[in-house]
Amino acid sequence: MKRTKLKVKNLSSSYSVIIGRNILSQISNQIKILCPGAEKVALIVDKNVPNKFKIKLKKYLKKYTVYTFEYSVNEKFKSFINVNKLVENCLANNFNRNDVLISLGGGILGDYSAFAASIIKRGINFINIPTTLLAQVDSSIGGKTGVNSMLGKNLIGTFYQPKVVISDVEILKSLPKRELVCGYAEVLKHSLILNTNFFNWLKNNSKHLLVNTDLNFLKKAIIESCKIKIHFVNKDVYEKNIRMILNFGHTFAHAIEAQNNYSKRINHGEAVIMGMMMAAKLSYIKKLCSLKTLNQLKQIYSINNLKYDIKKYFKKNEYNKIANYMCADKKNNDRKINFILLKKIGLTTQPNMCKISSTELKKVFNKII
Repeated sequence: MKRTKLKVKNLSSSYSVIIGRNILSQISNQIKILCPGAEKVALIVDKNVPNKFKIKLKKYLKKYTVYTFEYSVNEKFKSFINVNKLVENCLANNFNRNDVLISLGGGILGDYSAFAASIIKRGINFINIPTTLLAQVDSSIGGKTGVNSMLGKNLIGTFYQPKVVISDVEILKSLPKRELVCGYAEVLKHSLILNTNFFNWLKNNSKHLLVNTDLNFLKKAIIESCKIKIHFVNKDVYEKNIRMILNFGHTFAHAIEAQNNYSKRINHGEAVIMGMMMAAKLSYIKKLCSLKTLNQLKQIYSINNLKYDIKKYFKKNEYNKIANYMCADKKNNDRKINFILLKKIGLTTQPNMCKISSTELKKVFNKII
């Protein structure tokens, strides 16, 4: 399998996303080129990453003094308190701006690590090695960092770009199906917001991703997803306008996660699956998309057994609480909820074009779950 290099290039940053199989060996050369003054490495590791990948990575970092920080990771871990502990550890070991912080893990760890890197001495070098499908197709690209607040998800953070992203698809073979589905949610989202042909490819080939864990098909899905993510990031680095389209389904999803108290009962991708269906149903109610479009989405959900019924997880008296969390969404710039809704497969509404009050949303909530 050949490695593929994509370029994120905009007014504020330029870095590569390298995608391939057994490419962890790239790390040494990348640090030499991109961080020539580095002497120390803070290696931030998810305990769930198989040991063979940790051992390989440490072997490739033998030229540097490596400090390893290994964590059991979940959404509750992503807090300002935990970031502060990591920052203080790096400062105690005299890390400077030439040194490197590397994340080896999923999206939660990547967000956490990047945020820490952005505030250590106002920014040290950061390299992301995403180990989940979700992180490889989405959170590793674009420079968003952050931790959760008691008032909602990712409300504390910065924009901070990595020096390079290394996505080794070999690691994905170790993932349970639930984690693959979690990443697939973002892959599907990318097709829905921009690329009809990619949606049709997914409709025909999702089994290769979710059942067979075929690395060639996974690599293609990752490349196509990354291209779409990069398309929006390059046009709008700081999410002032068009990049908000990437949040299709996430306005609902983040509120669902918050109401679920970030427990493992619902992971991020599962919340996105629920959120995209709710957004599509709301699009149909608002007469923005046809019944045919809604049914196309329902069909791909059915084929891949994607669960979207939130009634199984929440009582009726919790629906208003979900709507209330949505009022705190980062995309809102007034008292109304700023939705990205679906017009047809491959096309959404523009940001700030569909704003709905929480009162109006609560009136139709039963119709969109």
